[in-house]
Amino acid sequence: MAAGAPRVYVSHLAGSQVFDPNGDQVGRVRDLVAMLRVGRRPPRLLGMVVEVLSRRRIFVPMTRITGVESGQVITTGVINMRRFEQRPTERLILGELLDRRVTLVESGEEVTVLDVAIQQLPARRDWEIDKVFVRKGKGGVLSRKGETLTVEWSAVTGFSLEEEGQGAESLVATFERMRPADLANVLHHLSPKRRAEVAAALDDDRLADVLEELPDDDQIEILGKLKEERAADVLEAMDPDDAADLLSELPEEDQERLLTLMRPDDAADVRRLLAYEERTAGGLMTTEPIVLRPDATVADALARVRQQDLSPALAAQVYVCRPPDETPTGKYLGTVHFQRLLRDPPFTLVSALLDSDLPPLAPDTPLPAVTGYLAAYNMVAAPVVDESGSLLGAVTVDDVLDHLLPEDWRETDFLAEETAGG
Repeated sequence: MAAGAPRVYVSHLAGSQVFDPNGDQVGRVRDLVAMLRVGRRPPRLLGMVVEVLSRRRIFVPMTRITGVESGQVITTGVINMRRFEQRPTERLILGELLDRRVTLVESGEEVTVLDVAIQQLPARRDWEIDKVFVRKGKGGVLSRKGETLTVEWSAVTGFSLEEEGQGAESLVATFERMRPADLANVLHHLSPKRRAEVAAALDDDRLADVLEELPDDDQIEILGKLKEERAADVLEAMDPDDAADLLSELPEEDQERLLTLMRPDDAADVRRLLAYEERTAGGLMTTEPIVLRPDATVADALARVRQQDLSPALAAQVYVCRPPDETPTGKYLGTVHFQRLLRDPPFTLVSALLDSDLPPLAPDTPLPAVTGYLAAYNMVAAPVVDESGSLLGAVTVDDVLDHLLPEDWRETDFLAEETAGG
């Protein structure tokens, strides 16, 4: 980059695409690595943590970076695909420096770090942290209280100290637009201390979505560090089947204590799922599919399918049942597929469109049989019905895959390194 290049704020780089010289995407920036130096010398920027297409996190040295803009990063195209491992002398800028409480040297006032800027040194390839953007007063970026100002690195002190109770608002805001699975991957690679701080800063719904995408060990660790009342709130916000899977990993006394704190209706759904063997249709199913009465219309069904919170698998079909509409329902009558809803007039009754030839699953159907069912009928979800004919829930293909893949699949690189741009 030419001398006199403008400074770049690291929050603008978070999630930026990384390209090789041919314009092919290598991955995305997930963090930046700096090395603190003695005295008040600005930290030297060592490189970037880049998540390649296989979700492996690699280290790209700044010497391999030829261009840095707020929207993209250009590399030389020569990168090492070895997994990134942080060294004791290194600091992750997004993960460890943002939200830190530091002190203004001149006044002794405590401030919160909201962002830092990096800049390339003139006539050299080295990069340094150039400026620090801080907010006076208590709280992080979400509080929006207190004066903000940009100061030199040398104007603040406290970065080298291990801080207890470091906030996470700026880090959370930086990754606000990430999908839950991607944010879960970020959390997995943070230290346990920072992981707990970020979890505490997320709202219940967002944390619930992220927990569903984390490995079991991370789920248990995070849930264990929450106050019991909040842990119960987060479990309520999770899909019942995911909440049941998480609770099943806890000792029985912890399960019961959290279930008692949950709302009775939510706890009842989770208790019902815990009663089934894990690798059966009953243990895999969600208790919240789309259920309609026979006199509902296509327009009613499409309105339910449009709900933003529904997963694509659950939105692929609706289940027609006699009252009551909540699971376990009255008599299950059949399934109506989304494509059929698109082909018929809005005023058509769903009872006239039933795929009643499709056999439902029994709750004790083992996982291999559930997998074969979905494959045989080309389905992404299947109804689970008990002996009395009541709909208990639906098994979705994502839940089946979750139990077919290796236990550590969320931490595994699935694509070949060549695919990732190696």
